[in-house]
Amino acid sequence: MGVEIERKFLVDHEKWRKVIKPEGTHYRQGYLLNDDLRTIRVRVTDKQGYITLKGATKGITRKEYEYKIPVEDGDELLDGFAQSEVEKIRYRIEVAGKLWEIDEFLGDNKGLIMAEIELQQEDEQFELPGWVTDDVSDDDRYYNSNLSVNPYAKWK
Repeated sequence: MGVEIERKFLVDHEKWRKVIKPEGTHYRQGYLLNDDLRTIRVRVTDKQGYITLKGATKGITRKEYEYKIPVEDGDELLDGFAQSEVEKIRYRIEVAGKLWEIDEFLGDNKGLIMAEIELQQEDEQFELPGWVTDDVSDDDRYYNSNLSVNPYAKWK
């Protein structure tokens, strides 16, 4: 069974600007199904497509199944079936032996920078990088699926 245990944090823009970063990857992702119990997401980069099925979140854990698909299929699914989308640039940085994924959102979510870390268990200990701020793991506004229908720009 696929399981995702993930914590999400906001990022301090000023500190993040000073971080030496690897090249980011542009993501376009859309939702074929998006409700409280499950989501079906399609994601594409310039090299690979993915289809992901996620279950309801309990705490910071949920079922997750992800499969590679051709980029062309991903683009067709997004263009023909997605109900909503988000775009972002993702950076992958290792800190104290843990992989962090930092997303700089584009479009109507521009200005939002979020960091995610996947864990093996909910109470797993890890070091916080100096550029993270608030833990927003329990705030469902920050789920990408919700940002696709209620973008950050509309919160202000």
